[in-house]
Amino acid sequence: MKIIRASEIGSYQYCQRSWWYQLQGYVSKNQVELSEGSEYHLQHGRAVYRAGYLKTLAGWLLCLALAGMIYWLIGTMLP
Repeated sequence: MKIIRASEIGSYQYCQRSWWYQLQGYVSKNQVELSEGSEYHLQHGRAVYRAGYLKTLAGWLLCLALAGMIYWLIGTMLP
């Protein structure tokens, strides 16, 4: 039994003829565009990962700043 992957379903929904050609083993003529698209998606994935990392870092820095402010307030209130 052949396993159907999500990319195959997407390919079929986008263009049934393209999906059929892929099944037959035909190679696409627009290899340059395909490789550029893959490179774009790779760069986008890196940017998304970097944004998530920076968001997490910002959260930790905010917590650290709040803890420092609480420490400073407690130090100034106590004799």
